[in-house]
Amino acid sequence: MAGRRERLIDHWDDEAARYEEKTASVERRYLADSRRWVCQRATGSTLELAVGTGLNFPYYPVTVSLTGVDWSPQMVQAAERRASRILRPIALTRADAMALPFADGRFDTVVCTFALCCIPDDRAALSEAIRVLRPGGSLLLADHIVASNPALRALEHLVELVSIPLQGEHYTRRPLTIVRDLGLTIVDTERLTHGAIERVHARKPAGP
Repeated sequence: MAGRRERLIDHWDDEAARYEEKTASVERRYLADSRRWVCQRATGSTLELAVGTGLNFPYYPVTVSLTGVDWSPQMVQAAERRASRILRPIALTRADAMALPFADGRFDTVVCTFALCCIPDDRAALSEAIRVLRPGGSLLLADHIVASNPALRALEHLVELVSIPLQGEHYTRRPLTIVRDLGLTIVDTERLTHGAIERVHARKPAGP
């Protein structure tokens, strides 16, 4: 497992320099609106998991105090460059979403967009996200998921035969089911693109 983890980190280090160029058309057509939907709901002290190159940064309200983590050092460096270009203070650090270096209840909001699909254990990452979220705080997600369209769903299963061994990318997960299982309240959710993209706004119970 440790060896595979390091291989995946190396993969995303290699992708960092050309990631935005490779995904530009998909970003404009399918992803940007979901990033906006998610990030504009963030409030207070906000943690972004698997921050990548920082594509979400422009969408956050100016009132948000933002922390971002990624396990790829090259992605963290790319995010730092974006933060400096937009002149926004963002605390960025290398960290694994499955083992976060933060205290329980540290954040008002936790965000993850189009990244749970590439985290080896998405349930562990969501459990960690909930742990560091304060009672009553918001969990905000967007990802590509198992499609509701049967033809597209069949294609996703075929793509996974290559994408999972090569880069650890899953196309048939659905984080919403895990979020519900972990006891969060669903505030709002939408499925788009033949059900292959889902946005989720959930809330951690406020406590007894």
